[in-house]
Amino acid sequence: MTKLNGNGEKVKSMESWIWDAACSIRGAADAAKYKDYILPLIFIKRLCDVFDDEIDRIAEKVKSRTKALQLVERDKLLVRFYLPMRPKDLEKESTWDVIRTLSDKIGQQLTDILRLVARENNGLQGIIDRIDFNATTHGQRDIDDDRLSKLIEKVAEKRLGLNDVELDIIGRSYEYLIRKFAEGSGQSAGEFYTPAEVGLIMAKIMDAEPGMEIYDPTCGSGGLLIKCQLVMDEKMRTLRLPKGEDIKYASLKLFGQEFTPSTWAMSKMNMVIHDMEGEIEIGDTLKNPKFRNKNKLKTFDRVVANPMWNQGRDSLPYINDDFFINDEMVRFPAGSCGGKIDWGWMQHIYSSLNDKGRAAVILDTGAASRGSGNQGNNKEKDCRKWFVDNDLIEGVIYLPENLFYNTTAPGIVIFLNKNKKHKDKMYLLHAGKEFEKGDPKNYITDAGIEKISEYFKAFKEEEKFSRLVSKEEIIKNDYNISPSRYIQIADAEIYRPIDELVEELNILEEEAIQVDKELKSIFEKLGI
Repeated sequence: MTKLNGNGEKVKSMESWIWDAACSIRGAADAAKYKDYILPLIFIKRLCDVFDDEIDRIAEKVKSRTKALQLVERDKLLVRFYLPMRPKDLEKESTWDVIRTLSDKIGQQLTDILRLVARENNGLQGIIDRIDFNATTHGQRDIDDDRLSKLIEKVAEKRLGLNDVELDIIGRSYEYLIRKFAEGSGQSAGEFYTPAEVGLIMAKIMDAEPGMEIYDPTCGSGGLLIKCQLVMDEKMRTLRLPKGEDIKYASLKLFGQEFTPSTWAMSKMNMVIHDMEGEIEIGDTLKNPKFRNKNKLKTFDRVVANPMWNQGRDSLPYINDDFFINDEMVRFPAGSCGGKIDWGWMQHIYSSLNDKGRAAVILDTGAASRGSGNQGNNKEKDCRKWFVDNDLIEGVIYLPENLFYNTTAPGIVIFLNKNKKHKDKMYLLHAGKEFEKGDPKNYITDAGIEKISEYFKAFKEEEKFSRLVSKEEIIKNDYNISPSRYIQIADAEIYRPIDELVEELNILEEEAIQVDKELKSIFEKLGI
């Protein structure tokens, strides 16, 4: 059923408008190339409309928008964000009209306006002032004034003020636009976007309480953090005081770090669009984590993350075995994780949890099984062994294939818990069939999201779907923690994903190489 906002407006129409705005530049095929222009423009439209709403609220008391603006200029703390541009007619025209009526040197003037807004608001610096709407490549404008004017006019079609659309509607529509950009961005999409339904499953299972501190060390556009807040808000809305009033509660405290500057800016904008506050830092988390207490990591109640899958050491030249062994913050208790960094991220995340902390981390399926069955040394398996032996893994979810925008591989979610309910057991859930076909990507339905999250929270067992597995069985299977190893779904052997089969072939190839090295060493010692 199509949902409606407070004004009876269909959510679909908001999403259609926001995508039409993107397509107004050069059409849907090229829209993703222009996200760095479109997102800040829709963002500033939201700021303009909210600013006008706050001015109108003050004007009701002082009987004039002109007087209200004078008050705000004297005390800028009266508004959430102070916008310095003024229309010609202060009483009748809106702040957005300043942008809408630009007619000459539009790109340069728009750039100047956004930089002026950033100078007036410390929280927006580096977010909207980093875009040059007048940029050129080989002497030609990246987005000329004619197309920019069309985009501004398209954005002007809807008002985005406090009373025009519900906060969740514009937030979800903004994320919809980010997702649409992901669909057109090919291999790069995974850097900033995690499918919404996967984030919701993680947030529901994390089940954060008011006032908790939530951290994402690879936060991308901030979607996983935002979903933790949205899920908690929904939970609190179901609670009522005896007289039916809403319960007052503290918001979550959100913390994130992102490596890519443009994605960091996207995360900051996403927070503001959702009317949330978060500390989002920029930089390489593994090399220089920004959230610290003296010489140790700051610890959190919950951690959610989707780090780059199967990231090799060659992409981070500073990483070697000594990096893990001699870390000044003692983040890596399981030691070096081998050639892939997945379990390096897992150790950083574990070390970022407080004594009762819990985490949900998305990784490639290979991270659950690589090295198992290998009689030689395998540092990745040794790291996994450390987590299992210390009873830190609460469970693993095997996701459907073709959900993520940079791969068709299914992916897994590994859950850590420093205060497990089921000691020496691991809850494994195979959700490989919980999806609907989509274009271009599959998706998990609302019913599927509820089933997966509710089963996990209750540790409910069901044949061909989920079961509690003992530590002894995990050890017997050489620390393979993939649900596909323990839960056989119908026709699994016939319809297993190609990516999983390729991964197994890669593992066998690595094992063969290791055996060849060991045989060569033995032959050399024997003089053969």
